Order: sequence, then C-alpha cells, then structure tokens
Amino acid sequence: MMASFAVFALIMSGCGNGDTKKTEDQSSKTAETSQNNATAQEDLTTKNTEKNEEVTRDAGGYIVDQELPKEATYINDLLIASKKYPLPADFAPGESDEARAAFEELKAAALLDGFTLSAFSTYRSYDRQVELYANYVNRDGREAADTYSARPGYSEHQTGLAFDIGEVGNEQYFADNGFATTAAGKWLAKNAHTYGFVMRYPKGKEDITGYMHESWHFRYVGKDIATDIYKNNSTLEEYLEIGK
Repeated sequence: MMASFAVFALIMSGCGNGDTKKTEDQSSKTAETSQNNATAQEDLTTKNTEKNEEVTRDAGGYIVDQELPKEATYINDLLIASKKYPLPADFAPGESDEARAAFEELKAAALLDGFTLSAFSTYRSYDRQVELYANYVNRDGREAADTYSARPGYSEHQTGLAFDIGEVGNEQYFADNGFATTAAGKWLAKNAHTYGFVMRYPKGKEDITGYMHESWHFRYVGKDIATDIYKNNSTLEEYLEIGK
C-alpha cells in the first residue's frame, strides 16, 4: 500500500440552479481538479524525497539535530510517533476514547476465555516521558535506554493510542517479555488485531521499528489496518512504507 502524507485542502464548490450558477460550478470544478492534481503531485514529491533522503543518526537511532515539530505527523490519516517522526512537546490529546472502548471489548473477550487483562499504562504526557527517560538513562545508560524507551517527544504513549497490556495476577510480567510466554500473552498476540490493536514492536522487527521487542506494547490503529498488519506479519512502518 502506498503511503502519503495527509494534506488538508479547502475545496470550494458551488451549488444551486440557473445558468449563472452553472458557470460558477464549472469554474469551481476546474479549481477543484487543479487543486487535487497539485495535491497528488505534492504527495508524490514528498514520498520520493522521503525515500531518497539521507540523514545522520546517532547511536540511539535518532536523527541528529532534529527538532520537535510544531504539528504532529499523520500518514494515511494515521498518527505517527517514532524515532523519525516526533511529536510536539505540547501535543496532549489524553487517552483516546476510541482506543479505550476497543480495549474494553478486547478485555471482555479475553475474560470469556479465562484471562483478566489490564491496560497498566496508556497515555503519557511529554513531561512524564522526560522523567521516565531520565530515570532509565541514569539506571542503564543512554545507549541501552534508547533500545526500549523513547526520548521525550518520540513516545507512542504521548499519542494516547498506545496501550501496555498485561494480565491481572501476573503483574511480574508487566513490561516484561516473559508475558509472551504466558497463555494470556499468547491469546493477546493472536486476538488483539480483531479489536483494532497491533503489537507495535514485534520480535524480529527491531531494525524496522527502532525498538526492542515488546510483547506488552500495543497500538490502536483500527480493525481493518490491524488485521492487514497481523496477517502480513508486518509492522506499522511496513504498512505505511516509511522508515523507522
């Protein structure tokens, strides 16, 4: 599937009856067509630039001297947060209501199969990520921290769409890849896409996502896209054809 940056266009079109209105409608349609063609060309140019650009990255995989943007990045209407696409520091949507509703459906389905799931970490503000990242760097060093923790402004949790999920009663596996070996972890990996979630950082995809495997970290993208990614054993980066 071809990816393109979301572009907002203001489309002026007339409506009504009469000869004078027909002239206005024709002019409007011509303008709309020109605008659409220009948008398509802009998307193509942006895509080609994206594929051909050469950037310098530091040891953590972040683009050197990259500043946080003023606006969040949406590609094919999907909000992106990664080492390549950071968020504004003041981007603070809170937890997504749609994602929470989807999780509650997922949780109910899991309960029917004998698993009590918990979303132990969801939305996280920029300021909170500053604290967490600093703690990880102090504990493990910057290079190690960059493999499992996002720098402030780069965290998916800041989007409000990331849900860290574990099983009640197995809290020792919260934010631990031991979760993948549990029956609940296996159930979640197999069924999350049905409710619109994808495992954001799957095993074997570290070079694509930029992060170590996290069996507990799921991202809400909607049922159709989640199913596509799951069936193709893919990632969000591969689905959108973007770099990490």
